[in-house]
Amino acid sequence: MTTRAAPPRAAARRPRTLAAVLFGAVLPLLAALFLGAPPASAATLTEVTGFGDNPSNLRMHVYVPDGAGAGAPLLVAVHYCTGSGPAFYSGTEFAALADRYGFLVVYPSATRSGQCFDVSTSQALRRGGGSDPVGIMSMVTYAEDTYGADPDRVYVTGASSGGMMTNVLLGDYPDVFQAGAAFMGVPFGCFATDDGSGWNSTCSGGQLTHTAGEWGDLVRAADPGYGGPRPRMQLWHGTADTTLDYANFGEEIKQWTDVLGVGQMPVSSDAPQQGWTRTRYGDPGDRAPVEAVSVQGVGHSLPQPGMAARAITFFGLDQP
Repeated sequence: MTTRAAPPRAAARRPRTLAAVLFGAVLPLLAALFLGAPPASAATLTEVTGFGDNPSNLRMHVYVPDGAGAGAPLLVAVHYCTGSGPAFYSGTEFAALADRYGFLVVYPSATRSGQCFDVSTSQALRRGGGSDPVGIMSMVTYAEDTYGADPDRVYVTGASSGGMMTNVLLGDYPDVFQAGAAFMGVPFGCFATDDGSGWNSTCSGGQLTHTAGEWGDLVRAADPGYGGPRPRMQLWHGTADTTLDYANFGEEIKQWTDVLGVGQMPVSSDAPQQGWTRTRYGDPGDRAPVEAVSVQGVGHSLPQPGMAARAITFFGLDQP
């Protein structure tokens, strides 16, 4: 059960294909089978209203672990289509990890038909353009101002539609996020449409390809005046994904290695768990500029148990 808290200050689109609904629907089932709810804690998931500029009417929930004080890191955790912030809270391991390591978690909820996030319009694909990224940025600012979250330690993760949004937020706001972890996403700009549909079958089917430089240019164009350091990126995809084709995984690697200025050839490769192949680009350590994990024989059903912890390690949130 969630509780609703008033802020301390004043302050529709349907997927075009059945697959767009199914890729969200499978995740809650897997969560119920394998993950369960976070362990008991005095902390509760709290809904916040009136958190700031919110052009697409997103909802905001926040989880503040017991004892998390000013200066705590902040993780934005973005759900899949047909999902919600509370569902992503109860169906993934991020809240339990927040209890362990003391970071805050913001869970945005899409409210349009289908509960997918906008990763396709021109407004969403540029800094300050409007739509969902602006609302999510208001949540980040609210968490910093209200709970004292550390603005130098802000991270984002998400699955499916939320994995796409992870790509978008790192492109739109490279000065805000230190790193992202995208589960079953597509490259920034891949899902762009100009017909108002919000669904790009060419991208979802893995048929949209670019050179690394072309993909990188799409990211750089989202905030063309920015010349500072770029957030690191961790990518996850199942080889049997038929909803957002596995080919998108390779295109994401091309994009983010170019954006971060590292070679497309991995500097290390290992198997941290059976069926996983992890490659790192630019550095072999836990905080490589780009890390990519391919999951053999798995479809559109990530994250699975243990994967959230790997994302937290990539962010560095398991360290003081």
